[in-house]
Amino acid sequence: MKPKFSTLIILTLVMAAILLPFAFSGLYMPAMRENAFDLLEVTRTDQYKMITGFTALALVIFEMVLTVRKRGRRWKITLPGSILLWRGLHIFLGVGLVAMILIHTGGATGKNFNAIFLWVFFGASVSALTGVVAETGVLESSRKYFGLVPPQFGRLGKAVPTTTKGPLIRGLRHLWLSSHIILVAIFMVMLVFHIFLAFYFQ
Repeated sequence: MKPKFSTLIILTLVMAAILLPFAFSGLYMPAMRENAFDLLEVTRTDQYKMITGFTALALVIFEMVLTVRKRGRRWKITLPGSILLWRGLHIFLGVGLVAMILIHTGGATGKNFNAIFLWVFFGASVSALTGVVAETGVLESSRKYFGLVPPQFGRLGKAVPTTTKGPLIRGLRHLWLSSHIILVAIFMVMLVFHIFLAFYFQ
Protein backbone atom coordinates (compact mmCIF):
# COMPACT_ATOMS: atom_id res chain seq x y z
CA MET A 1 0.00 0.00 0.00
CA LYS A 2 1.93 2.98 -1.27
CA PRO A 3 -0.08 6.22 -1.43
CA LYS A 4 -0.18 7.76 -4.88
CA PHE A 5 0.80 11.37 -5.54
CA SER A 6 -2.88 12.40 -5.87
CA THR A 7 -3.67 10.79 -2.50
CA LEU A 8 -0.72 12.56 -0.90
CA ILE A 9 -1.89 15.91 -2.29
CA ILE A 10 -5.30 15.30 -0.67
CA LEU A 11 -3.56 14.39 2.61
CA THR A 12 -1.53 17.61 2.37
CA LEU A 13 -4.75 19.63 1.99
CA VAL A 14 -6.28 17.75 4.95
CA MET A 15 -3.15 18.51 7.01
CA ALA A 16 -3.37 22.20 6.06
CA ALA A 17 -7.05 22.25 7.15
CA ILE A 18 -6.13 20.61 10.48
CA LEU A 19 -3.33 23.12 11.10
CA LEU A 20 -5.48 26.13 10.20
CA PRO A 21 -7.16 26.46 13.65
CA PHE A 22 -3.73 26.76 15.29
CA ALA A 23 -2.92 29.74 13.05
CA PHE A 24 -6.14 31.50 14.08
CA SER A 25 -6.37 30.39 17.72
CA GLY A 26 -5.63 33.94 18.87
CA LEU A 27 -8.84 35.04 17.16
CA TYR A 28 -11.32 32.29 17.99
CA MET A 29 -10.21 31.43 21.56
CA PRO A 30 -11.50 34.76 22.96
CA ALA A 31 -14.75 34.23 21.02
CA MET A 32 -15.10 30.75 22.55
CA ARG A 33 -14.54 32.16 26.03
CA GLU A 34 -17.43 34.57 25.47
CA ASN A 35 -19.87 32.39 23.50
CA ALA A 36 -19.04 28.75 24.34
CA PHE A 37 -17.38 28.88 27.74
CA ASP A 38 -18.89 25.55 28.90
CA LEU A 39 -17.47 23.72 25.85
CA LEU A 40 -14.08 25.35 26.40
CA GLU A 41 -14.09 24.24 30.04
CA VAL A 42 -14.84 20.62 29.03
CA THR A 43 -11.79 20.59 26.76
CA ARG A 44 -9.64 21.73 29.67
CA THR A 45 -10.72 19.15 32.23
CA ASP A 46 -8.19 16.57 33.44
CA GLN A 47 -10.32 13.69 32.15
CA TYR A 48 -10.57 15.16 28.63
CA LYS A 49 -6.85 15.93 28.53
CA MET A 50 -5.98 12.44 29.79
CA ILE A 51 -8.20 10.58 27.29
CA THR A 52 -7.08 12.62 24.28
CA GLY A 53 -3.46 12.68 25.50
CA PHE A 54 -3.22 8.91 25.90
CA THR A 55 -4.91 8.41 22.52
CA ALA A 56 -2.27 10.67 20.96
CA LEU A 57 0.46 8.77 22.84
CA ALA A 58 -0.86 5.45 21.48
CA LEU A 59 -0.65 6.89 17.95
CA VAL A 60 2.92 8.08 18.60
CA ILE A 61 3.92 4.60 19.79
CA PHE A 62 2.30 2.99 16.75
CA GLU A 63 4.09 5.51 14.51
CA MET A 64 7.40 4.37 16.00
CA VAL A 65 6.65 0.75 15.00
CA LEU A 66 7.78 1.71 11.48
CA THR A 67 11.32 1.98 12.89
CA VAL A 68 11.01 -1.57 14.23
CA ARG A 69 9.71 -2.79 10.86
CA LYS A 70 12.54 -1.09 8.96
CA ARG A 71 15.26 -2.48 11.21
CA GLY A 72 13.51 -5.71 12.17
CA ARG A 73 16.01 -8.03 10.51
CA ARG A 74 18.96 -6.39 12.22
CA TRP A 75 17.17 -6.52 15.60
CA LYS A 76 15.78 -10.04 14.88
CA ILE A 77 12.17 -8.86 15.23
CA THR A 78 9.61 -9.96 12.64
CA LEU A 79 6.50 -7.92 11.87
CA PRO A 80 3.95 -8.93 9.20
CA GLY A 81 3.41 -6.82 6.10
CA SER A 82 5.72 -5.13 3.64
CA ILE A 83 7.72 -1.99 4.33
CA LEU A 84 5.49 -0.18 1.81
CA LEU A 85 2.41 -1.16 3.84
CA TRP A 86 3.99 0.12 7.05
CA ARG A 87 5.18 3.30 5.34
CA GLY A 88 1.64 3.95 4.07
CA LEU A 89 0.22 3.38 7.57
CA HIS A 90 2.88 5.69 8.97
CA ILE A 91 1.81 8.49 6.61
CA PHE A 92 -1.95 8.14 7.27
CA LEU A 93 -1.49 7.76 11.03
CA GLY A 94 0.80 10.80 11.03
CA VAL A 95 -2.01 12.95 9.65
CA GLY A 96 -4.38 11.29 12.16
CA LEU A 97 -1.97 12.17 14.96
CA VAL A 98 -1.98 15.84 13.92
CA ALA A 99 -5.81 15.73 14.05
CA MET A 100 -5.67 14.16 17.52
CA ILE A 101 -3.32 16.92 18.71
CA LEU A 102 -5.89 19.45 17.46
CA ILE A 103 -8.56 17.67 19.54
CA HIS A 104 -6.19 17.44 22.54
CA THR A 105 -5.22 21.12 22.51
CA GLY A 106 -8.42 22.59 21.09
CA GLY A 107 -6.25 24.44 18.61
CA ALA A 108 -4.48 26.45 21.32
CA THR A 109 -0.77 26.89 20.63
CA GLY A 110 0.07 27.23 24.30
CA LYS A 111 2.94 29.18 25.84
CA ASN A 112 6.59 28.64 26.68
CA PHE A 113 7.50 24.92 26.65
CA ASN A 114 4.14 23.76 25.26
CA ALA A 115 4.39 26.19 22.33
CA ILE A 116 7.91 25.02 21.43
CA PHE A 117 6.84 21.38 21.86
CA LEU A 118 3.88 21.92 19.52
CA TRP A 119 5.97 23.63 16.82
CA VAL A 120 8.62 20.88 16.95
CA PHE A 121 5.81 18.36 16.42
CA PHE A 122 4.45 20.37 13.48
CA GLY A 123 7.95 20.57 12.01
CA ALA A 124 8.38 16.79 12.27
CA SER A 125 4.98 16.16 10.65
CA VAL A 126 5.23 18.73 7.87
CA SER A 127 8.83 17.80 6.97
CA ALA A 128 7.82 14.16 6.51
CA LEU A 129 4.70 14.85 4.47
CA THR A 130 6.47 17.42 2.28
CA GLY A 131 9.33 15.01 1.65
CA VAL A 132 7.07 12.09 0.78
CA VAL A 133 4.98 14.25 -1.56
CA ALA A 134 8.08 15.53 -3.39
CA GLU A 135 9.62 12.06 -3.62
CA THR A 136 6.41 10.46 -4.89
CA GLY A 137 5.91 13.28 -7.39
CA VAL A 138 9.36 12.61 -8.85
CA LEU A 139 8.81 8.83 -8.91
CA GLU A 140 5.46 9.10 -10.69
CA SER A 141 6.67 11.73 -13.16
CA SER A 142 7.11 10.70 -16.78
CA ARG A 143 10.17 12.96 -17.07
CA LYS A 144 13.59 11.34 -17.25
CA TYR A 145 15.62 14.44 -16.41
CA PHE A 146 15.02 17.08 -13.76
CA GLY A 147 16.49 20.56 -13.76
CA LEU A 148 15.69 24.09 -14.81
CA VAL A 149 16.44 23.51 -18.51
CA PRO A 150 16.76 20.17 -20.36
CA PRO A 151 20.26 19.63 -21.83
CA GLN A 152 19.09 19.91 -25.48
CA PHE A 153 17.73 23.42 -24.83
CA GLY A 154 20.76 24.88 -23.02
CA ARG A 155 21.89 28.42 -23.78
CA LEU A 156 24.42 28.74 -26.59
CA GLY A 157 24.08 25.04 -27.24
CA LYS A 158 25.61 24.17 -23.85
CA ALA A 159 23.95 21.65 -21.62
CA VAL A 160 22.48 23.00 -18.41
CA PRO A 161 23.09 20.56 -15.53
CA THR A 162 20.17 18.21 -14.91
CA THR A 163 19.72 15.08 -12.87
CA THR A 164 17.86 11.80 -13.20
CA LYS A 165 15.28 10.38 -10.79
CA GLY A 166 17.67 8.26 -8.73
CA PRO A 167 20.11 10.98 -7.63
CA LEU A 168 17.29 13.49 -7.17
CA ILE A 169 15.31 11.14 -4.91
CA ARG A 170 18.42 10.27 -2.91
CA GLY A 171 19.14 13.98 -2.45
CA LEU A 172 15.55 14.73 -1.44
CA ARG A 173 15.46 11.79 0.96
CA HIS A 174 18.73 12.83 2.57
CA LEU A 175 17.34 16.33 3.12
CA TRP A 176 13.82 15.61 4.38
CA LEU A 177 14.49 12.35 6.18
CA SER A 178 17.46 13.78 8.09
CA SER A 179 15.45 16.80 9.23
CA HIS A 180 12.46 14.57 10.08
CA ILE A 181 14.56 12.20 12.20
CA ILE A 182 16.22 15.07 14.08
CA LEU A 183 12.85 16.72 14.78
CA VAL A 184 11.30 13.40 15.86
CA ALA A 185 14.21 12.80 18.26
CA ILE A 186 13.72 16.28 19.79
CA PHE A 187 9.95 15.66 19.90
CA MET A 188 10.37 12.36 21.76
CA VAL A 189 12.57 13.97 24.44
CA MET A 190 10.08 16.82 24.81
CA LEU A 191 7.17 14.33 24.92
CA VAL A 192 8.67 12.58 27.96
CA PHE A 193 9.11 15.97 29.65
CA HIS A 194 5.55 17.00 28.67
CA ILE A 195 4.09 13.82 30.21
CA PHE A 196 6.13 14.38 33.39
CA LEU A 197 4.89 17.98 33.68
CA ALA A 198 1.28 16.94 33.00
CA PHE A 199 1.30 14.47 35.90
CA TYR A 200 3.47 16.60 38.20
CA PHE A 201 1.11 19.58 38.02
CA GLN A 202 -2.09 17.50 38.04
